[in-house]
Amino acid sequence: MATNTITGQLIGYARVSTDDQEAQLQRDALTAAGCARIFEDKASGKNTDRPELAAVLDYARPGDVLCVWKLDRLGRSLIDLVSIVDGLREHGIGFRVLDGALSSVDTTSADGRLFFQIIAAMAEFERSLIKDRTRAGLEAAKAQGRTGGRPSVVDEDVLTVARARKAKGESVSAIAKALGVSRATLYRHLGESA
Repeated sequence: MATNTITGQLIGYARVSTDDQEAQLQRDALTAAGCARIFEDKASGKNTDRPELAAVLDYARPGDVLCVWKLDRLGRSLIDLVSIVDGLREHGIGFRVLDGALSSVDTTSADGRLFFQIIAAMAEFERSLIKDRTRAGLEAAKAQGRTGGRPSVVDEDVLTVARARKAKGESVSAIAKALGVSRATLYRHLGESA
């Protein structure tokens, strides 16, 4: 296995999902690994608003290595994880997992980079499958006469009223305001019916 070359500092990131949980085990592991500073969030992994994750990503400099206790502490999904670690790599920041089944992830070593590239390929495959499933679902819905998107606020009754008011010379702005729809929506529907 190749030797790791670290030119900066080790920085820790810990996360627990709720205020009831305690991150002491993570802090102990990160401190034992030699992390100079530890950032800690109390937020669900599904939560995109993780202020300490944003802070650690802003704090880290090229040559530093971001350490997490276990892989699931960083990302909320494989795709999210790969996105974060790719961002670190682009800024010259390494990534290391200290414990768990994927503790061999250490992007400062050749073996770790290879392993992470395999994970990234799996995430790209997952992304592709999601796109394919979404496309197939939309096509199936379209074949059944359903369309996606938000339901229109302008039905045939509203359009009839709008046409009648327009014929009397009322402005589209006044009609839209009276009917509770936007001018753009009303223009679009009046144009379709013309």
